[in-house]
Amino acid sequence: MKIREALPGVDVLIEVLDARIPFSSQNPMIEQLRGNKPCIKVLSKSDLADTDITREWQQYMDAVKGVKTIAISPDDPEKTRQITELCRKMMPDKNAGVKNIHTMIVGIPNVGKSTLINTLAGRTIAKTGNEPAITKSQQRINLNNGIVLSDTPGVLWPNVENINSGYRLAITGAIRDTAMEYLDVACFASGYLMQAYPRQLMRRYQLDELPGSALEVLESIGRRRGCLRSGGKVDLERVSKILLHEIRAGALGPISLETPAMAETESAELIKIRQQKAEKKAARKEKWKNSR
Repeated sequence: MKIREALPGVDVLIEVLDARIPFSSQNPMIEQLRGNKPCIKVLSKSDLADTDITREWQQYMDAVKGVKTIAISPDDPEKTRQITELCRKMMPDKNAGVKNIHTMIVGIPNVGKSTLINTLAGRTIAKTGNEPAITKSQQRINLNNGIVLSDTPGVLWPNVENINSGYRLAITGAIRDTAMEYLDVACFASGYLMQAYPRQLMRRYQLDELPGSALEVLESIGRRRGCLRSGGKVDLERVSKILLHEIRAGALGPISLETPAMAETESAELIKIRQQKAEKKAARKEKWKNSR
C-alpha cells in the first residue's frame, strides 16, 4: 500500500472528510496507520452541511490527541489556506528551521481533495469533478512556502461493514451510482430526512404533510414532479434520482446525514457484530476439530 510506504516521511497527515458524513467518509485504515502522527481533519463541503452538527463534529474530533479540525467550503478559499498555518502550528520545530514540512493528503473518492490542493497551490494541479475516482496517481506538490504536499488517489476501504455508512456514501456520491439500487438509497435518504429535516423536505417538494413511510414520501414527490408512467403510476427510479441529485447539490438546504452520537451507537453495534462473527467462526473451527 503506497500510503503505508510513504507515511514514515510524512510530518502531518491531512485527511479530507465530507462534512455531511465525517464518520462514514473516514477510512478506518488511515486511523490505524497514522499512529501518533499529527493529523488535520478537513471537513470539506461544509456549505452543504448543517452548521450546528459540523460544530459538534469538530468538538468531538478535536478531543482526540494530535488531531485538529477545520471546516472549509469552495466559496471561502482564505479559510482553506489556513491549513498551511495549521500545519506549522502542529510542527513548531520544523517551522522554526529551514526544513520543509511534509504532508500527505488522503481521503475517499469525491470528497474534495483535488479542490483543496488547487486552492492551496493557487493553480490547477489536480483534476476535479463530481464523479468518484478522478485522481489516478500519486502527486507531489511543493507549495514553496515551507509546505510540501503529497496527494494520493481516493481510496475506499475494501469492505464497508456498516450498512448505514454504505447508504450515506451512496447518497453523497462517494461511490458510483451503479454500486447500489437508486430506490434503496433514496428510501434510506427520505427516511432519514423525515426524522431529521422534515421541514426542509416538505418545503422543497411542496408537501402539505409527510406520509407515513419513506416509500410514500418518494411517491408524493414523484406525483409533485410529474414522474408518472402510464396509468398514473409513479416512476420510482426517476424520482429516486431526482432526490439524490438534489441532496448532493444542496437544493434542500444545509443538511448533515450523521451525528457523533449516531457514530458512537453504530460503532458499538459494529463491535458486537464483529464479536458475534468471531465467536461463530471459533465455534465452527472447534466443531470441525472435534469431528476429525
